[in-house]
Amino acid sequence: MRKISLPLGWVMCIGLLLAGAVAPAAAQAPGSLEGRVTREIDGTAVSGVRVQIEGTTISTVTGPDGRYTLSRVPAGTHVVLFRWLGYQPQQATVTVQSAATATVDIVLTAQVISLGEIIVEGASRTPERVVDAPAAVSVISPVTLRNNAVSGQAPTALQDVPGVELVQSGVNDFNVNARGFNSSLNRRVLVLQDGRDLAIAFLGSQEWNSMTVPLDDIHRMEMVRGPGSALYGANAFSGVVNIQTPTARDVVGTKLALGGGELSTVRGDLRHAGISPSGRWGYRLNAGYYRSDSWTESRTAINGNDAASEYNPVAEEPIMTGVPSCAGLEDCLAIESVPLAGQSRNATTGEATGDADALQNVYGSGRVDYYFDNGSIFTAEGGAAQVENEVFVTGIGRVQVPKALRPWARVGYDANRYNLMAWYSGRNSIDPQISLASGAPLEESSAIFHVEGQFNQPFADDRGRVVLGASYRNYNVNTEGTLMMPENDDRSDDYYSGYGQVEFRVIPQLRLVAAARVDDGTLFETQLSPKGAIVFTPHQDHSFRATINRAFQTPNYSEFFLRAAAGAPTSGPDDLETNLETYFATVQNPAVVGPQLAAAMAQLGLPTDVPWNFNQDPAQTELTPVLALGNADLEVEKVTGWEFGYKGSIAERAYVSVDFYYNQLSNFVTDLLPGVNQNQYPSFALDSGGTDVLGDLAAIDAVLAGLGLPVDHPLRANNALLRAGYQSIAASPINSPALATVNGQRAIVVSYANAGQVDEYGVEFGVGFGITPELRIDASYTYFDFDVDEATVAQGDRLLPNSAKHKGGVSLSYTGQQGFDASVSTRFIDSYEWAAGIFAGTIPSRQDIDVSVGYRINNYVRGHALVSNLLDQERFQQWGGSVIGRRILGGITATF
Repeated sequence: MRKISLPLGWVMCIGLLLAGAVAPAAAQAPGSLEGRVTREIDGTAVSGVRVQIEGTTISTVTGPDGRYTLSRVPAGTHVVLFRWLGYQPQQATVTVQSAATATVDIVLTAQVISLGEIIVEGASRTPERVVDAPAAVSVISPVTLRNNAVSGQAPTALQDVPGVELVQSGVNDFNVNARGFNSSLNRRVLVLQDGRDLAIAFLGSQEWNSMTVPLDDIHRMEMVRGPGSALYGANAFSGVVNIQTPTARDVVGTKLALGGGELSTVRGDLRHAGISPSGRWGYRLNAGYYRSDSWTESRTAINGNDAASEYNPVAEEPIMTGVPSCAGLEDCLAIESVPLAGQSRNATTGEATGDADALQNVYGSGRVDYYFDNGSIFTAEGGAAQVENEVFVTGIGRVQVPKALRPWARVGYDANRYNLMAWYSGRNSIDPQISLASGAPLEESSAIFHVEGQFNQPFADDRGRVVLGASYRNYNVNTEGTLMMPENDDRSDDYYSGYGQVEFRVIPQLRLVAAARVDDGTLFETQLSPKGAIVFTPHQDHSFRATINRAFQTPNYSEFFLRAAAGAPTSGPDDLETNLETYFATVQNPAVVGPQLAAAMAQLGLPTDVPWNFNQDPAQTELTPVLALGNADLEVEKVTGWEFGYKGSIAERAYVSVDFYYNQLSNFVTDLLPGVNQNQYPSFALDSGGTDVLGDLAAIDAVLAGLGLPVDHPLRANNALLRAGYQSIAASPINSPALATVNGQRAIVVSYANAGQVDEYGVEFGVGFGITPELRIDASYTYFDFDVDEATVAQGDRLLPNSAKHKGGVSLSYTGQQGFDASVSTRFIDSYEWAAGIFAGTIPSRQDIDVSVGYRINNYVRGHALVSNLLDQERFQQWGGSVIGRRILGGITATF
């Protein structure tokens, strides 16, 4: 494994970060605050209540018994805030004496959720009421996170957010997107955990099963929809998911969670946190194990029957079978050359035999906090996840990860007006990843180093606020020649940015926001991302918003520098003719078959000795490589978006959110397509000794059928390979778009290109109604459409958004005072066309029903169960992905 050195600039920034964490001691010794929070209706404890000293970062949450403790509280008089969704917020004024403990007990009254009390941070990178946020932003309920924890599938917590497109292609393989133009490996939504980017360096997409904390240990999850580069930079193209985990003092104690269920699922999580007697230090440790079978099936049968049996029962159109390569064909699943890990392939039929190895994930993390007297916190944390056997869908087909390690580390200093942070995220292939299409081993050793500082300051008597920040990032990527050419591999690239946002309240009801960010790096030209917003709040629970944003997305390393086998090498023309002649001479009666072949060739206008050898290098006549290659000339993708939105609470029982958007997108980076990159890989000129016509392969196939060769005979399979790989040889024998010249030799090539301009527009509607404080109903509806203004790619790209025009959902939830909770969620998604890389076809409509129930046995023990896809409506959510079925899981959580 290559040794990755820490960039000098990164080391210097860490030194500055640590230096900034040195704060002067308070003049007086701090005190502490403790108490208990209970319900008005029955006096029982309320856990999870956020308790915070107003104007500081000193905060905690109540434990299972409703008790809380705030250490290191500066001596003096403070306002203490108590907030929890579903209860009226409370505040209390308390005087804390030096080196003494004050007590504040609070009784909370249940109420319908008020938008005015929900605090978000993702829209402006600083806390604010959701009503005031200059963006379309949603907060995921802690109850939703808790109920989904047993599955370990963090993206499922987002599936009911208006406008969010969640595509599942395996047990743990998800794409999270917003507002159209999805892909096999979506990276248009930036995902941050405590400010750390969770994306893989090489692909820029998320590996969701590598998270090192369980869902119910997530303190907050927000989804900001729409272009977000003005504050977050590249890849905040369609939105930002902001995940925050708790400090050590928020979760003091021990928690053990055990669960399992269908697909032979077993899950266990253990967390322990504590604070020092002085309250100065805190620590949090957690470890977990996950094992599950998968819905993923092998597709290696030569006749394609395994792929057909998987897809045809649920597909709107039958898939094509008996075609080993599906390049350029719709409603088709390519036959793969390698089965799933743990299985073997029958040499005759190609069918996979045996049981596939289970998915496994072992993870752990640790965190240490130092609490300053002024409320600031210094944090050092790190962890790792080892993931095994997950299969994800890419542009070159499905790829399996036998074993990979995802280490990470972060240090940060959080103060009231500024914060400093540095983090590292790595990925190392312990065992090579396997391309199931080609069988090629794929290595990746990568690391991202990032340093960032941010400052915020109010001005004009708190009527205005400014946020300033800057960051430096370094990427190290080494694929050992398996995914990139040697001259492009083992590389280090830098990325710099600076950003700022200014907001000013002209009058109490009118707030103006302006933001801009400048990004530069070694792989792309300087990018400017401006943002402007007007937020009008006629009432504390109602706001109207108009915004304009510009965002960008840089090509990833795959799109720039990829070189990998997109499939097994195809039979070369000379190899096919040799096999035919050998077959006719040895198996069939030459005296009978020979004249038939000669007559057939004459009928097709070809000589008996077909001049298949159009490559001058004899060593290249037998097999033709099938390659996926990058494009070093790609430009960044850009989007300019206009939005108008409304958020409001009505009669203290209902909330409504409506967001209209219109986006102009340009310079799409296409999926892998044939013939789009003529500058680097020009079409191969066929020269067959003065004869340019190779003939109609379909007609030749018919001749072979007439000679008595069955459909699954190897010779006809070879012909099918040629027919699918050399897509347009019959129509355009001189310049086949897939047949290209690479280093003077022929190859079937697919590559990337920038493609035209598209307008997209839609509406996202959400509504909730509190029937009682315990019972509520929520619904959402999303409409999406698009127009292609300009398509600059001539071959193959249809610029499909891979998104449904209509989708929506309704959920009913109950949270009882006696410890029982339950929810039922339904989702309705229209069918739509999908085209990404080698996969193209129709995604069937689906109607999902999920159910969760939980019961708090006492203050410390809770049982719970989750049923996803209750009616077992089997569907695939992206072409090439697995068919998803029902899953029932249950578990028990104990907190001490």
